[in-house]
Amino acid sequence: MREDNRTVTIIDDDPAICQSLRWLCETISLRVKTFACPKEYLEQFNPKEGGCLIVDVRMPYMSGLELIESLGSKKQNLSIIMITGFGDIPMAVRAMKAGAVDFILKPFNEQVLLETIQKCLNKPQSLSIDDFYERYNSLTLREQQVLSLILEGKLNKEIAYELEIAISTVEAHRARIMQKMGVRKLAELLKLCFQFEFATTSPR
Repeated sequence: MREDNRTVTIIDDDPAICQSLRWLCETISLRVKTFACPKEYLEQFNPKEGGCLIVDVRMPYMSGLELIESLGSKKQNLSIIMITGFGDIPMAVRAMKAGAVDFILKPFNEQVLLETIQKCLNKPQSLSIDDFYERYNSLTLREQQVLSLILEGKLNKEIAYELEIAISTVEAHRARIMQKMGVRKLAELLKLCFQFEFATTSPR
């Protein structure tokens, strides 16, 4: 694997976060670059370079979300992890649609973050579209409805209101959806669906 594909690039306006993440990545011998803002990163951005990009969502002048959206198809060689202290489902949906592979809340678990970084750098073989729809078709009609609303960024209480069911029922449906789709976290579910440009047009 080329060296630039083992590089972790960190963009955060908090120097303490940059230093902490640098130290964490260097414990497993990864090459690290840090930037205090998206503008600094864009001035040296090379679309041919790969690796893992860790970017804070909320920064002055240009947010992390605006950065990855602005890169468009130029970010195809990057695996992007968004970090934030103020996450919510609509923000996570927007991040996944923009091309992020994970969405992690501060304060983050160091071991979980390292495992996520290593997965990004190793890039296991993607699920085929046939396998994806085999999983999707195993969902019940109600589970498909709930999934459609999750992909629209709806909160559990909003899904419950729209489908006229209890919040606890929504939570049960979500758990079964995650199990059937073969994922453990919301970010993984969003990434899987948006990877195949899955439309949120399931029957209501």
